[in-house]
Amino acid sequence: MDLLTGLLDHAATGSALDIVIAAEASSASELLERADRLAERLTQGVPVAVRASATLDTVIAVVAALRAGAPLVPIADDSGVGERGHIIRDSGARAVLGEHGWPDVDLPVIAERSGAVTPVDGIAPLDASLIVYTSGTTGPPKGVLLPESSIAACLDGLRDAWGWTPDDRLVHGLPLFHVHGLVLGVIGALRVGCSLVHTGRPTPEAYAAAQGSLYFGVPTVWLRLVADTASAEALRSARLLVSGSAPLPVAVFERLGELTGTAPVERYGMTETLITVSTRADGERRPGHVGLALPGVETRLRGDDGEIIAPDGETIGSLEVRGPTLGDGYLGRPEVTAACMTADGWFLTGDSAVIGVDGFHRIVGRTSLDVIKTGGFKVGAGEIEAAIAGHPGVVEAAVVGLPDDDLGERIVAFVVGDVVEDDLIALVGATLSSHKRPREIRRVEALPRNALGKVQKAQLRDS
Repeated sequence: MDLLTGLLDHAATGSALDIVIAAEASSASELLERADRLAERLTQGVPVAVRASATLDTVIAVVAALRAGAPLVPIADDSGVGERGHIIRDSGARAVLGEHGWPDVDLPVIAERSGAVTPVDGIAPLDASLIVYTSGTTGPPKGVLLPESSIAACLDGLRDAWGWTPDDRLVHGLPLFHVHGLVLGVIGALRVGCSLVHTGRPTPEAYAAAQGSLYFGVPTVWLRLVADTASAEALRSARLLVSGSAPLPVAVFERLGELTGTAPVERYGMTETLITVSTRADGERRPGHVGLALPGVETRLRGDDGEIIAPDGETIGSLEVRGPTLGDGYLGRPEVTAACMTADGWFLTGDSAVIGVDGFHRIVGRTSLDVIKTGGFKVGAGEIEAAIAGHPGVVEAAVVGLPDDDLGERIVAFVVGDVVEDDLIALVGATLSSHKRPREIRRVEALPRNALGKVQKAQLRDS
């Protein structure tokens, strides 16, 4: 199997394929030639990392790793010292592809004409195309193993659902270190064989100028777009607008349809499962809903009593999924992987949902309160709390997401101790990715706890 069939077809025939990443352009043959030079220096099964900035070099690194069968570990461009140190150690990455500019990372650098990575005796090769790190809800991020077969099943399912063809021109400005921007937004375009324009920052003006037929965005992107009427109306030539990574507010859904002439489609997935549910381009686009299960994917709801809930369009249950898009679990954490799976192969998503008799899904939200969706990013409260605890003036802290018209949720930290708000925010920004910084610090005398000593975050959210 080869994930890059569309790219290979264009390179073989010399047909036109525009690939533009933050204004830097490449043809299919040029991209493939540069990637193959880099791939020659990699070894199948040996992980390598990349600073996943919005550059053509990042895309070349992605293609090279896929061509070599070397598991790629994308690291956020704005990652902090503690976060990237953990990811590099946990993943076993042996080198970094391209210059990264991180003085704290002591790994060999592999370029198109320098460096190489070889196996280490006693370490078995990893069978994965990507190792993508989730935001830890109870500790450091975990690496999800995504094999080629799962990525292909996801992308082929979306190609069917969205009518995605080589004639499309995909436009987005999403980060390249997670599933939405990297798997869908880069590998997806190269598999389908359509032109790709990454705008750098996903501003309304950049989206309007790109003249795409297919656009990807998170709710924050679409919210800002509908606030810019001229830019939104410039998207009237697009055939499909896709929203994901967090629920799209109904008001934004409706306004986007008014200004662009096309109602958006929403989809649902996780790093661990890739995309499992989506609205179809040729079907109903229902606000507040994420559509139907992709081909080969099964979904079901389980009640608090442990019984399976029949789809009725009303009853909320815990969502479980099964199918070919699922990853191979968490790297080096078999006990955590096992805890997330049922004996018959269903993945426990941790999300609550409603499924209609027609198969339409509505995601209600996280079953727990420890995952915050802010600006299209999914952020774990646990790792932010751990970073805050590093401040000498902090006695204890709890982090929650509060509703925000722009970001979806904003990160708010409730802190017991003697701290300066700006200093604490700066500490988190220096330790983790900048998008994980609290937008607000609230000093409290004590955190509410139950009889077992567990912090009652629901009370904090309602305070």
